[in-house]
Amino acid sequence: MACPHVTSVRLNVPSPTAAIYKDECTLCFDSPDQESGLDVCLQCFNGGCTDSERLHAIHHYTKSGHTLALNIRRIKKPKRDDEEPPQKITKIAIVPTNDDDLYDYITHVKCYECGGIEVDRTAGQIPKVIDAIMTSLSASRQSEVKAWEEEIVSCEHIRHLVQAPAKEVSAENAHCGQCELQENLWLCMVCGNLGCGRQQYGGVGGNGHALNHFEATGHGVACKLGTITPEGTADIYCYHCNEERSDDHLGKHLAQFGIRVEQQQKTIKSLTELAIEQNQKFNFNMYTEDGKAFDPLFGPGYTGFKNLGNSCYMASVLQSAFDLPSFVSRYYPPDVDHIQNCTLEPGKCLQCQLSKVADGLLSGRYATPVVSKEGETQGQDGIAPGMFKALVGRGHEEFSTMRQQDSFEFFQYLVKSITQSERTSGKADPTKTFEFSNEQRLQCLSCRKVRYSYDNTTALSIGVPAKKISGGGEDGEEEVYEPVTLERCLDIYTAAEDLPYNCPSCQKNTTAIKTNRFATFPETLVLNLRRFEYRNWVPRKLAVPVIVSEGIIDLEKYRGKGRQDNEELLPEDAPAVASAPQFNESAMNDLMMMGFPEIRCQKALLATGNRSADEAMEWLLQHLDDPTIDDPLPDPSSNNKKTGVQVDAAAVQQLAEFGFTEKLATKALKETGGSVERAADWLFSHADSIVDDGDDDNADAAAGSDVSNDGRPKLVGDASKQGRYRLASFVSHKGPSVHCGHYVAHIRKGDRWVLYNDNKVVVDPKAPIGEAYMYTFKRE
Repeated sequence: MACPHVTSVRLNVPSPTAAIYKDECTLCFDSPDQESGLDVCLQCFNGGCTDSERLHAIHHYTKSGHTLALNIRRIKKPKRDDEEPPQKITKIAIVPTNDDDLYDYITHVKCYECGGIEVDRTAGQIPKVIDAIMTSLSASRQSEVKAWEEEIVSCEHIRHLVQAPAKEVSAENAHCGQCELQENLWLCMVCGNLGCGRQQYGGVGGNGHALNHFEATGHGVACKLGTITPEGTADIYCYHCNEERSDDHLGKHLAQFGIRVEQQQKTIKSLTELAIEQNQKFNFNMYTEDGKAFDPLFGPGYTGFKNLGNSCYMASVLQSAFDLPSFVSRYYPPDVDHIQNCTLEPGKCLQCQLSKVADGLLSGRYATPVVSKEGETQGQDGIAPGMFKALVGRGHEEFSTMRQQDSFEFFQYLVKSITQSERTSGKADPTKTFEFSNEQRLQCLSCRKVRYSYDNTTALSIGVPAKKISGGGEDGEEEVYEPVTLERCLDIYTAAEDLPYNCPSCQKNTTAIKTNRFATFPETLVLNLRRFEYRNWVPRKLAVPVIVSEGIIDLEKYRGKGRQDNEELLPEDAPAVASAPQFNESAMNDLMMMGFPEIRCQKALLATGNRSADEAMEWLLQHLDDPTIDDPLPDPSSNNKKTGVQVDAAAVQQLAEFGFTEKLATKALKETGGSVERAADWLFSHADSIVDDGDDDNADAAAGSDVSNDGRPKLVGDASKQGRYRLASFVSHKGPSVHCGHYVAHIRKGDRWVLYNDNKVVVDPKAPIGEAYMYTFKRE
């Protein structure tokens, strides 16, 4: 009997931008490469595996009632001997490839309502739907293409460029006007001055004289000599914007200095090419001392990630996270009840995607040897976390792109995203393993009275003191720094710090000392070690070795003791006087000279106690992506009242989906200027203190309080647990700059360290513990 559903089921031809999950199952990493293929739903285009144990395609059918599916199986074509090698990368771009050149496809249509039988593929709309599925870009590929293309645009300073009278500039034997450098030269597009640039990737020298020229004259647009092409492109930099830009009228602007673009030939690498070339050179040691490659590892817990471009920052964090018991027990094996009852599409559900990643990493199914035609083992393919990356980064200004990101910032963002997702799950939140409380003690040195405050957090970022031993001179010798212990870094972080203080008890300006201590210790302690300094206003990494013990590390001496019986508390600060804030003039000037806008400098100084340019700079680096970073400071005469904020009903509904009442969601939006993301942060950070009784004043008081109703501090973590830890994993970064490079993870497996370098997983007998950027310690 013929299947009646091929004509009765209503099908719509997908648009070119529709999300079609044809590369892999939305709930596991099975792909059309499997022998049984992948089933793509003809109604909603979900991809489901046909594995006899997981049966994700059948799960989709039973939940959605969608009966028809296109089974796709692909077989890789053998590589031709005369095939040309791929072109060298010359810009940050991705070009959609033609899969027909790589694979042969076998397809058929099946009906689940009729028991999964193969049915007529020529009926009704089916041929058009099949054709659209097979010719379209997959959902993961669409996300990749959209995110990867880096656009360099023009700006108002270039569009309204006013040039000085014409003058001839000769590139022959040209050198910087302030030194003898003949490379890395930048032409001022206003007056024709030649100045050397700042040091660049790959050891390109520079003394920053082009920047000095801008600071002295205000001429903010410059063109890098040697990058000009006959097509009218070149490296253009706007010092006003502090960004690389494009010039739509480059030929006209260069003609002012006697330079004809049609006669130019590019002779040096562009900034993008230098960055990509440097990125490709980074390679962690994968060989023994006698030059043999480390033996690859396979099986459960030894699965690598395919690099999606610049996804190593994410891969290293995920490898470290899924080594932790709280993440394993929460997401592996995947929760079948959740899969059956989830109201979201699997590709849009964070819990589904976290379970998918856990299954991919821990099951061992995708950590199988790849064997060459000659029979040699060549490692593994690993899993490609494109679906997870697209979901977790959706809506984020940085993590939605293919640009290099900071692994520690991604860790913090991931923890926040999971915390929000797990709030309504009814399951144990795995991020609780990171939570602990910091104690801040402030003591006035005049009256000796004290104040305690507590911050709840999930990680600690501490500085690393740098003492250079040698190198770094004009000869380009590598800089060598004196090693420092982790204990020394923590000693500095917890050391007493003198602050200018307007004491509410003394009623005068005096000095106070502030100390930071652990109030509680987390089950899993994450430490970020900051190793960078500013040179020529550019952040540069410092190769300071940090000595970290592989044995038990006892942090009890850094525990805060809380208020003592003989201590008298400072009174609450008096209400702020309605006057404009004052700023550290020297620090403000330093920050402005680095190119930061004034409003950002002001906010950074306010946030860091107006102490120094260095502290403000660190704050700025961590908050450059804040959506309100450029908003004006609040009017002091308003006494910080949140009035006149219009609350969007859709924003309230978004927050309500996290389990908050409409009243609290409205309150949070008013507190944060209407920003949904900041409101969510506000709600989750005050989740344990907000009292939802309809009284806004009550919510204000509770949200700003550091103590419970019984007067004790509200702490997270178990105060009775000791701070004794052992190093479990660490994330390292290779590269001279915080803006480029490569991240890998090392994880302790028994008595050995395993290196996870994208999809290369090997035992590393010489794990570079002292070079790590982020450490994860498990409580002993």
